[in-house]
Amino acid sequence: MFALLFGEDNMKLISSMGALTLLAALSSAQTLYSNDFDTDTTSNWNFFTNVTGDTAAQGDQGNAADFFFDYSTVGISAAPGSSTTRGLRLQANIIGTPNPTGTALYGASVSPLGLTLNGDYRLKFHAWQNYHGPLGAGGSGSTHVTMAGIGVSGTTIQVPGSAVNGTAFGMTGDGGSTVDYRVYNGSASVAATSTGFYASGTAAGSNNSNNAYWTALYGGASAPAAQLALFPGQTGATSAGAAGFAWRSWEILKVGNTVTWFVDGNLHGTVTGAALPGNNIFFAQTDINAGSSTDNNSIALQFGLIDNVQVEAVPEPATMTVLGLAALAALKRRKK
Repeated sequence: MFALLFGEDNMKLISSMGALTLLAALSSAQTLYSNDFDTDTTSNWNFFTNVTGDTAAQGDQGNAADFFFDYSTVGISAAPGSSTTRGLRLQANIIGTPNPTGTALYGASVSPLGLTLNGDYRLKFHAWQNYHGPLGAGGSGSTHVTMAGIGVSGTTIQVPGSAVNGTAFGMTGDGGSTVDYRVYNGSASVAATSTGFYASGTAAGSNNSNNAYWTALYGGASAPAAQLALFPGQTGATSAGAAGFAWRSWEILKVGNTVTWFVDGNLHGTVTGAALPGNNIFFAQTDINAGSSTDNNSIALQFGLIDNVQVEAVPEPATMTVLGLAALAALKRRKK
């Protein structure tokens, strides 16, 4: 990106102090929103569900959101950079609760109250996807999708099969779907690989976890020892291409009408002509199957975690140019 702004010759000069000056400016980008969930912020969120009468509480109509969940109670250590083990836990189609719709894509979404984002920005957070074992294929009904998206109003549900108005991304934890890596662009239906949105290519099925792109990134993770001690059935390891059982660093970058999705610094998807009708963000959990799990441990073990949410402003191109010129000037002064 910087080479395009400053040219190849100048990029050779932007090293040492020049590069450090530029990177320091970018790393101190303005924070537009943050939530580390270390305190109970339940009252600052909207909860939406596709089941009439459902609330954020666990155990009523099947979907749940806990904005002050202590994930150490299920053996998970603190997310990178966290000082506590509190986070947002999202659950869908919980065992022992009804599924009135009788359909797949049963789930819930949450959005911050009153958040209005303008211009270009990046949404960053940590996510952990847990499921009941044995790891690998998983237990009964273990294939759920954890999602995040931008460009929504924050006042309506954002769940596949119901509505996704903005641009969103999701992935399964166990790799048990035919579409494990998902892009949504203004539609409740997952985008086809032919759109070119996926980093894994345009071939049919390339967004499945068995594609070489994903198997090179994910797989082989085990349940934390503390979780295995609490739940002896959490044996085995995640399948090749499955992203569960690890803290993953997500980033959703909006520049103009292009939205790019990274996980752990790796490109997952790029949406051009992104649907961005609103100015808020959301997180969601959905079950891709109609039936809930029959495993009693799933109520404790089937979830997606979100922690360390931060939205930062992205400098406009003109600002980037000024920063780059400042970096060059600093380098030239150093050489004199």
